[in-house]
Amino acid sequence: MNKVVTVFLILFFVSFFSSAQTITVCKDCNITTLKEAIKNATDFDTIIVKQGTYKEHNITIDKPLTILGKNYPVIDGEEQGEIITIVSDHVTVDGLFLKNVGNSYTEDFAAIRVIKSKFFEIRNLVIEKLFFGIYIEKSKFGKIINNKIIGEAVEEYNSGNGIHLWYSHDLDIENNHVQNMRDGIYFEFADNSTIKNNVSTNNLRYGLHFMFSNNDVYEGNTFENNGAGVAVMFSKQIKMINNVFKKNWGTASYGLLLKEINDAEIKGNTFEKNTIGINIEGSNRITYVNNNFSNNGWAVKVRGACYSNSFISNNFLYNSFDVSYNSKINDNLFDNNYWSNYTGYDLDKNGIGDVPYRPVKLFSYIVNRTPETIILLRSLFIDIIDFSEKVSPVFTPDKLLDNNPSIKKIAW
Repeated sequence: MNKVVTVFLILFFVSFFSSAQTITVCKDCNITTLKEAIKNATDFDTIIVKQGTYKEHNITIDKPLTILGKNYPVIDGEEQGEIITIVSDHVTVDGLFLKNVGNSYTEDFAAIRVIKSKFFEIRNLVIEKLFFGIYIEKSKFGKIINNKIIGEAVEEYNSGNGIHLWYSHDLDIENNHVQNMRDGIYFEFADNSTIKNNVSTNNLRYGLHFMFSNNDVYEGNTFENNGAGVAVMFSKQIKMINNVFKKNWGTASYGLLLKEINDAEIKGNTFEKNTIGINIEGSNRITYVNNNFSNNGWAVKVRGACYSNSFISNNFLYNSFDVSYNSKINDNLFDNNYWSNYTGYDLDKNGIGDVPYRPVKLFSYIVNRTPETIILLRSLFIDIIDFSEKVSPVFTPDKLLDNNPSIKKIAW
């Protein structure tokens, strides 16, 4: 019986797709608007939009369709509201230039919004002069690939996010470029998704901001020169692999904020020239391995309630402070890391320092409590008090040691 049903379904879909038609939209065609083409289309038709400017907004795609732009036709929303809304399964939108989304203080108008949809694809779009870019709501099994979203955000209160996910799961977000938005990429309640090879730069607040989103993989992304870097909060089972967090500078800025994160893997990432490389609070059972921390103010700042974390085989290179800690109790492991400030020796030539390295300086403890003292950073007096604390720890965690510091920078 099951075989009969399977054969029936295969024959049904084959006959359905074979009857699908192609509709062409252009200024000289019988159909001159995208709205008209959607109205005349049947399920699984393909709509080809030729080059030109089409002044349309509130376009609703309510049936399975493929919409292909040729030579990037412009869909101009004339700042009247949302441009495209998808409310059907099996929709593909590819190769359009969307611009002039409406602004509102009560509604989150987007260039393209997906609502309760499955198996959708949004590809190769260029989006400019927008409020929100791509807004995914209560949807799943979708792909957002190779889109370019360029905003003009000046203030947070009247700007939106580039790629915004809410109550959605099982999505692939790959090879997108987002800049000059409030948040480049924003997730809330978005699980089991892959965020790969995206570039998020020059955003007012965060390059990436996600909360309550579990079992996600972030790989090969670049987050550069954003207001506060990347914020990861109230999530678990996260993997962040081979990403770049760079030039996120400011008095309250960081490359990566981890708040209430549990059971995660931070591997192969580069943290370069950030005020703080990783700012950690209330996060447990995280493995930090094979990361490069280079030329940051603080490489790692641990603010408290962080237990059973492991820092293994990372490179700490020329940071003002390698590790900052606000407690005398340590339940975290530091092992086989390379520290550019290490001054020990390796008499047996096994590549491991014979003297443990203590990465927390007394001066970092002082700066945490009195930030103005940072002006003394390069003074001889600070070197003396740091040395005295290293010999006989009083204020810093006496058990926070790397017992096997690498003599050479670690390559992987």
